Amino acid sequence: MSELDHYDYELPRELIAQAPALNRIDARLLVVRRDQRSIAHHHVRDLPDLLRPGDCLVLNNTQVIPARLEGFRTGTGGHFEGLFLESNRGLSPTTPTDGSPVNRDDRDDQPPELWHLMCKTRGKLKPGETVTLRDADGREGLRLEMVGQQEDGTWVVAPLADEPALDLLHRVGRVPLPPYIRHGRMAEADREHYQTTYAARPGAIAAPTAGLHFTQGLLERLAALGVEICYLTLHVGPGTFRPMTSERVAEHQLDPEWGDVDQATVDRIQAVRDAGGRVIAVGTTSVRLLETAAREGALRPYRGQTDLFIHPPFEFRVVDCLMTNFHLPRTSLLVLVRTFGGDALISRAYEEAVVERYRFYSYGDAMLIL
Repeated sequence: MSELDHYDYELPRELIAQAPALNRIDARLLVVRRDQRSIAHHHVRDLPDLLRPGDCLVLNNTQVIPARLEGFRTGTGGHFEGLFLESNRGLSPTTPTDGSPVNRDDRDDQPPELWHLMCKTRGKLKPGETVTLRDADGREGLRLEMVGQQEDGTWVVAPLADEPALDLLHRVGRVPLPPYIRHGRMAEADREHYQTTYAARPGAIAAPTAGLHFTQGLLERLAALGVEICYLTLHVGPGTFRPMTSERVAEHQLDPEWGDVDQATVDRIQAVRDAGGRVIAVGTTSVRLLETAAREGALRPYRGQTDLFIHPPFEFRVVDCLMTNFHLPRTSLLVLVRTFGGDALISRAYEEAVVERYRFYSYGDAMLIL
């Protein structure tokens, strides 16, 4: 058996959640205690009974953008699908993809706007041809000119409209659901469901799914209990969920994703640690960014790209506990979770989750590793 085979498991198709729980906090929560090597069954609404006053909950406040595009090749009528990755001008005059500020007065001095897309269509796209996008109601809304194809198969395109990228995406884009949810086909309710209630900084093309279980009411209950609530930003990209192909796990490389941990968050986390509280990361994205910010030793503010791939052996310097969804086999996410929770214990937890009919993946149930 190869190293990669070690991170495979069997999952009945009917356990792949196609919609979230009717109430976010009613999702089931498998609680894994590493010190006792025990597994217990709860719900997300039980978190106030599972966490302690003085703990720190760290949430990723990235906002999913409507990055999935559909339309047709203007000249041939052939079907077109695309996934927006980034714009050289950011997303808007005030909220670019990387979260950095942009002066409105400087935009006239910028080069023409170009988008970076993953594209799928019949036939071979050619530089200079245009694609016409349709909105969710089927109306024609925007044309893109194909500028050039990159070595990795993605395309650089020019939107033929003088509007910020985020405005255009909200007009013609769709929620970028993963293909295992209704083959990626959006329902109108997904605009709310596939977004955390505290999303604040646009830029992700996939949701930080562990955070989908939180309501403002639950966060208020935790805060009243004495749990510190902190936020960071990691804009989730397509590489996070990409299956690994190298048979040697350590040879896998993650695509860089942009993140930001500011000084205020660092100070609050450090105060919790100094007082003996636990740092509980919500989602693998929060883990990766916190541990990136602590690679030099102590936790420090961090702003920039990270391609940190957490696999055995790994020394966790910040995160004490992890809340996460159930992940696809043979992915870097599953490797991270098993590295954090202990390989044998998390493997057993996944087996029990299947037996107990937990719901898996983005819209599914969650696990809390203490």
